[in-house]
Amino acid sequence: MKSFTFSAYISYNDFLNHYSGVAATVVVRTDNGLKLQLPASRFRPFLTQIGVKGRFRVTVNQDNRLQGIEQIA
Repeated sequence: MKSFTFSAYISYNDFLNHYSGVAATVVVRTDNGLKLQLPASRFRPFLTQIGVKGRFRVTVNQDNRLQGIEQIA
């Protein structure tokens, strides 16, 4: 499995677009410069009063299918 790390900040108000159906995906740029398009729903566990903020690791399988997203220190 491959993994990619990135930093993200999505304000609470911007993330509300996901709940209203306006935004279904989030596009991030990894530390290596690769752009990833991820389902916004996968960021729900990380939503706080300020939004989604922090460092994250995405793991994909050999077919580049998303296996998981975790917040890292």
